[in-house]
Amino acid sequence: MLELESTLSGMPPEAVAACDSDALPPLPPQARSVRDTGLELQLLVELLAKTILVGGRSHLAMLTGKLRLSINVLREVLDFMLAEQLAEVAWRGDSDIDVQYQLTTAGKQRAAGYLERCPYVGPAPVTLEAYRAMVARQAEQAPRVTPDDLAAVFANDGLAPALRERLGAAMYARRSILLYGPPGSGKTALARKLGELVEGLVALPYAIVVGQEIVALHDPAQHLPPGPRHAQQLRLAGERRGGDPRWALCQRPLVALGAELGLDMLELQRDGYSGCYRAPPQLKANHGILLVDDLGRQRVAAADLLRRLSEALDQGQDQLSLQGGHRFTVPLDVALVLATSLAPEALLDASALRRLGYKIEVGALAEANYRALFRRHCRQAGLACDEAALGYLIGQLHGGSGRALLASLPGEIVGRIADFAGFAGVAPQLSMAALDQAWSSMFAVAAAPAEAEPQESMQ
Repeated sequence: MLELESTLSGMPPEAVAACDSDALPPLPPQARSVRDTGLELQLLVELLAKTILVGGRSHLAMLTGKLRLSINVLREVLDFMLAEQLAEVAWRGDSDIDVQYQLTTAGKQRAAGYLERCPYVGPAPVTLEAYRAMVARQAEQAPRVTPDDLAAVFANDGLAPALRERLGAAMYARRSILLYGPPGSGKTALARKLGELVEGLVALPYAIVVGQEIVALHDPAQHLPPGPRHAQQLRLAGERRGGDPRWALCQRPLVALGAELGLDMLELQRDGYSGCYRAPPQLKANHGILLVDDLGRQRVAAADLLRRLSEALDQGQDQLSLQGGHRFTVPLDVALVLATSLAPEALLDASALRRLGYKIEVGALAEANYRALFRRHCRQAGLACDEAALGYLIGQLHGGSGRALLASLPGEIVGRIADFAGFAGVAPQLSMAALDQAWSSMFAVAAAPAEAEPQESMQ
């Protein structure tokens, strides 16, 4: 098993302190021999042979980038392949690393067999044991959510203090959350913003090896690279120089699932094209948030889905199976967030509801908060906020129709005013007529004409 050590050794003390304060995740040291990788030599031979077969004559530096292995490890593997007459030196420059390799005829035949059995060509995996150890270490070092964090993320969202406190307590404890309320109350947007509370970078491998099988874990769509705010961290750490490049530094993920979710999606999926298994969403969400949106609309009963996820999260590990029946455990360090427009008691029985950590209702906004949210959307759209028109929206359109002051409506209304104005080729303007037009397009009802303002005010 790889020994997990910090890569900050050799840095000035003040730089190390800065990185520690920013919770830069430690990476295993770069493997300098085949033994250090924790992998079998045969697996590395197969990966290297397939890479050269697919890419043709290959420079040593290019091979290190594709397999994410050090030059020392690749030389050890290549020396074996040279001795077995599977590869040969195609060209040699002036320096020791300025070398190109190609497969021999026997090597091409062998590599073709490897490729047929497993088409995977990519970064070398890490062992399952190394991944378990890294997940455990990063779970221990995960930062706790503070009131300041919550205030910064939800500063302009108009949330009631009691709602903020419940969200803060749930995220602090990393317990499961059920957000429920009417459609349009902003549950999904709220759930996605919770992702901003799980700050910092985490290390995860591109792939792990289980027996003779490779499971691809890194997903560019879910595991985003460090953003601008992390630039100082990486600069101080020398961009993790000396760390094992089989691990990537990523932002903590938020993996969202909707009505398409079925129990089969929570299992390993064999990818016939790449030749490896694809990690299920709960595994991709490690160190972050797994969001199940629109609970109750999935292809599986809500109770069955909750049972499947809760058991794994309660144990901190999940059981997965390879084709052929081999079962193994993977670590789970995930915050589960569920969102539904249905009544919780209609979805789950009392026992299932007790298993959920926090049940948080997301309803209508207070009028003052709705006004503040509408003004913010106007500012973002470059639209002057006319207070009389805003009063008309709340008093006449909302009040007259009985529609609640939901968080999704201000952005939608302002966006439609901009749509109509853009189509007409005029600058958007907040007016009673513009509000009528946007409102009727949203709810398929004819709003009462505004008496205080002529219709041509949109011209």
